[in-house]
Amino acid sequence: HARDLVDDADWLAALLHRLMPTEPEVAGLLALVRLHRARAEARFEPDGGLVLLEHQDRSRWDRQAIAEATGLLAAAARRGRPGPYQLQAAIVACHADAERWEDTDWEQVVLLYDMLLHLARSPVTRLHRAIALRYAAGPDAALAELAPLADALDRYHLFHATRAELLRAVGRPDAARAADRRALGLTANPAERALLRRRIDWSP
Repeated sequence: HARDLVDDADWLAALLHRLMPTEPEVAGLLALVRLHRARAEARFEPDGGLVLLEHQDRSRWDRQAIAEATGLLAAAARRGRPGPYQLQAAIVACHADAERWEDTDWEQVVLLYDMLLHLARSPVTRLHRAIALRYAAGPDAALAELAPLADALDRYHLFHATRAELLRAVGRPDAARAADRRALGLTANPAERALLRRRIDWSP
């Protein structure tokens, strides 16, 4: 069960933090796990359907847990040894701190991804940076960022789903529908498949 796995991850990260209380990356990992847990209840509809971050009911987020996790992250940051877990947690904290989707500090999110890429380059991290760039600089800029990732991420459904969203945003619905179909063929997750089918059926 996914919730059991998250509980186990939290327990293990908390244990590591007790054993290594001065290690900032361990604190970053614990903050990351707890920030994700704090928002978990809003990620799914009662019927199991996936709710994207933009549409989540933020009143269902555990604000106390978010505050505790961001405090843990701030204490880790004061040690002056940034690492991938701390930066990933800081990105999630940017989203968690925003009272509304419109309040998200996208420029800060892009900057944090730049820092993360400096420490640990990966095509998936570049994909997530492109998603943030859409809201900081527009969908055309984000599409340009995706282009060099096409070969590396051709078998990754979220690459094609992201590209579909951007193509739809720049007025290319036929190409968007084709990208969504490609994404649909690459995932077996029922919630993701249902979301992609809705997008394909809805597309003009």
